Amino acid sequence: MADLPEGWEARGTPPNLFRRFEFARYGETRAFLDALAALTEETGLHPQNINFGTTYVNITVEAAEGAAMGEREYGFAARVNALRPAAGN
Repeated sequence: MADLPEGWEARGTPPNLFRRFEFARYGETRAFLDALAALTEETGLHPQNINFGTTYVNITVEAAEGAAMGEREYGFAARVNALRPAAGN
């Protein structure tokens, strides 16, 4: 199994990954959400929950029903990390 991508938390039942991204300004938040939308279209993997405010985005990625977290979910989380500028969390 792949290592947990930086900044993500593995959570229990059902198995899922969670991460909160914080931004200095709404424009950064919006740009991140737009890039996330493009990534989900490209990969066909859609987070089960995305909630956001002016300067944050929370993302939850679940494993397929009845499955354990796998390379697909971990790889997606790592790609989401790459959408975030290096200066942020």
